[in-house]
Amino acid sequence: MHRLLAATLTVAAAAALAVGAALGIVALLNATPDQPNRPLVHYESPERDR
Repeated sequence: MHRLLAATLTVAAAAALAVGAALGIVALLNATPDQPNRPLVHYESPERDR
């Protein structure tokens, strides 16, 4: 009986750890990067030069 209880608790703890890790990974992937929103290439337009 003790072995069955220990196995059940081990499986429950492993499942909780897996769910927590999965939620943490999803949260990291949904995080927006901290970078400026500037274009890498800028073309001059004639309207701005005047």
